[in-house]
Order: sequence, then structure tokens, then C-alpha cells
Amino acid sequence: MIDLDPIQPICIAGQWHQGGGDLYHSLYPATGEVIARLHAASLEDVEAAIVGADRAFRESGWAQRKPHERAAVLYRIAALIRERSEALAQLQRLDNGKPIRETRNLVASAAATFQFFAAACETLEETITPSRGDFVTLSVYEPMGVVAAITPWNSPIASEAQKLAPALAAGNAVVLKPAEVTPLAALALARICIDAGLPPGLVSVLPGKGSVIGDALTRHPLVKRVSFTGGTRTGKHIARIAADKMMPVSMELGGKSPTLVLADADLDHAVAGVLYGIFSSSGESCIAGSRLFVTREHYAPFMELLAAGAAALRVGDPADERTQMGPLITAQHRESVERYVELGLQEGGRLRTGGRRPQGEVFDRGYFYTPTIIEGLSNDARLCQEEVFGPVLVAMPFDSEEALLEEANASCYALAAGIWTRDFQRAWRLGRALQAGTVWINTYKQFSIATPFGGWRDSGLGREKGRLGILQYMEQKSLYWGLNEQPLAWAGGQR
Repeated sequence: MIDLDPIQPICIAGQWHQGGGDLYHSLYPATGEVIARLHAASLEDVEAAIVGADRAFRESGWAQRKPHERAAVLYRIAALIRERSEALAQLQRLDNGKPIRETRNLVASAAATFQFFAAACETLEETITPSRGDFVTLSVYEPMGVVAAITPWNSPIASEAQKLAPALAAGNAVVLKPAEVTPLAALALARICIDAGLPPGLVSVLPGKGSVIGDALTRHPLVKRVSFTGGTRTGKHIARIAADKMMPVSMELGGKSPTLVLADADLDHAVAGVLYGIFSSSGESCIAGSRLFVTREHYAPFMELLAAGAAALRVGDPADERTQMGPLITAQHRESVERYVELGLQEGGRLRTGGRRPQGEVFDRGYFYTPTIIEGLSNDARLCQEEVFGPVLVAMPFDSEEALLEEANASCYALAAGIWTRDFQRAWRLGRALQAGTVWINTYKQFSIATPFGGWRDSGLGREKGRLGILQYMEQKSLYWGLNEQPLAWAGGQR
């Protein structure tokens, strides 16, 4: 457990202080125990962090370092994450209740992200563009200045690395606002950045309410970009503020992702993939495959296998190596999931499995919920259209490919989708027709830091990851280098 004395400090422009806001407790979702006490950042802390970040950006020389010199610091950050990997994994387990095997994978992902963007930084090429006159034309990239990164509670250290690494690689200073309920991984990552030799002031971590801290960050005139991962409603609020500032944003928002199981699918692979797609991370995932469409001729046998698999999943103590599903993040969020399940039943749905709090001593104090499958709803039901962000799957049969595509695409969200089929041509056709930022074929919820990620419509703007993800945090500039030997004719060169 975390030492509760003294109160955890926060990082303000590279310095460690108690926050100026209210004292609050961070709770372990598996037991409800207090694991840390800290003061939230105040508005004065926000101002100090942004002003300090701007000063560090202008005076530290970080932006002026050669790309390979910035990369060397990012490589050291990756190495320190790996050196401290078990402590970080245990910290994130306490922070948000994910099973320990999953948090180890997230820490490994964070290290790989810093390593990838270190390589992207030192190999990023600028361009000499084709000349159209007596001049040489170049396209170059410059850092923006102070960047705000606002991250969610479901995968803290991985989400934070995906914003910090490219923004720092580009030469910026970053003010990081972690989710209020999961501040600890972000604070640990800030210490690693400083220990790796990042100049003071380039990273701040400001825990607290998003409606206060996030709003102040977004509105501040020195903040030149906001990268946000979270709910669609909050994302739209940030976008409206950004529009008034003419400030670019990147947003990874909600999802209601469809999974399509076709008649020729390998059933064992499909069942395992659907279970992993919705119930890993306790369903608290933006790309969770929460809408399932199965060809009608195979619907009944497939659902028998799927329901049995869901009922057999190990829900329990996140510290147990065998646990597959831990608790939900808070008691309030579990109540929200329960309300959605009740809504689905009121809409005419039938409970196939789950739909309850598990019983037993290990579950009594935590925020656990069983893997839940609901059938009998049409795709226009609220449970099929609204993001639950929990372990709740809605299953529906389909009769034709045309109807399948219409229903799969009938959502305000367009983040991800999955297809299970042995037919290569059909997979290609459906994969191109599905409206989503990511489509998995015969797999699900697999990620590569080298592959861009993001959504359409209410699922977001812009892309994270990928070799060119670093350019999200840079401004493009064109340079013209005149080669003409005579003065420009218009200004009197005819003499």
C-alpha cells in the first residue's frame, strides 16, 4: 500500500509541492481503502505550471536541442520505466483496480511508446519541395510551446505516455492533467522524466477535477494545443473553447463498437475474441466491442458458447495473477452500469448471463460487477446506442450483409469495429465499408504504437500513435530561399 503520511506532493513546473486545492483521497477500487491522500491543484497552481512551462520552453534549450539529443532523454525515460516496471504496475493496480497482468502490459506499453517516439524524433525528416521558380523551398516543423494533455482513468500510464512522449519529442513543454481518481501513475511518470534528465519545468502534473483544472488549461492563452482522451460531452466542450482560441486539438472520445461474426468464422477464435473485446479491462475501454452481430443461422450455438465463456471468466482480486476482470473504478460508476442494465431490460432485453454484483468476501467492499450479456434488443435501443463503459454486451442476430452494415454503422460513434470471417474478400469489403477509425479482422483490441489510432464523428478528432504522430505537436513552416541574381522585376528591376 501507499504510505499515507506525508500527503502526496504534486509536480508544478518541475517542483514538488502540496497542491493548493482541496484535500482528497485516492481509493483502491477492489476494497474501497484509501491508498493516497493529496491536495488537488488550485487555479493558482495551474497558472504557475503554465507560466513555468512557457519559461522552460523558451529558456531551457530543449526545443533547440538536436533531435537525437532529445531522443537520448526519451530513451532514458523508457529505460527507467522498465527498471521500475513492477513498482509501476503495482501502483497502477492500486490506482484503478486493473488486474496485475494487465497493468504490467500497460507499463511495458508506456516504455515502448517513449522508445518509439525517441526513434521517430531522431529520424523525422524535413522536406525540400519541388522548386517552381528561382528559389529553393523547404518544409520544416517547429514545436508549439506549452501543450496540455488530459488523460482518462481507465489506462493511465499508457495514455499518459502516448501524449507525453510525442509532445516532448517535438520539443514542447507539457502540463498533464490526469483523471481525478487516478493521479498516482502520472506523478510517478513525472518523477521518471525528471530523473532521466528532462530539463526542469517541462513537465507538470495537476490532479483535480476536470471541470476546474481541465477547463482552466484549455482556456489559458499560453496553451497552444490540447490533447484529450475521455468522454464525448467533455471533448465537445473543449472543442468549443478551442474554436474561440483558434487552437488545434486532438481528441479520442467514446465508442459503441460493433463486432461482426459471419457464418464462416472460426467459432473458437471468435468466441475468445468477443469475450476479450468486451470484458477485458472490465469493459472500461473506449474501443470495447459492446455491440455484437452474429449471423442468424449460427446465432444460437454461438451464444451458447459465448455465455458459457462469460460465466467462466475469473472476476476477483486484481493482485491475483489468475484474475481476468477486476472491479469497476468507483461505486458511482458501478451504479451507472447497473442503471444501463436495468434500462436494457426495461426496453425489452433479456439477460443471458451476469447482470449482478458477485457475492463473497473478496467482493464485499469493492466495486465488482459480473460479465453481462443482454439479448432481444434492436439496434436503436438506448443500450445499443449509448456508451456504458462497463462489462455489458448487447447481442443481435443479422440476416444479410446489407442490413448488417446499415446497423453496424448506425451510431453517433465510429471508433472501432471487429470482423470474424475466413473469407478474405468479404473481410476486405466489410472492413472498408465499416465506418470506424480502427477495424480488427480475426482479432480484437490489439495495438501497435506504430499504427495511427483515433475515431470519426463523436469518437474524436485527429490521430495518436504512428511515426507521424509527433507532427500533431508541431507547426509546419515553409521556407523560400531566393536564388535569383537580378532584383525582383516588379520592384523596379526593369531599369
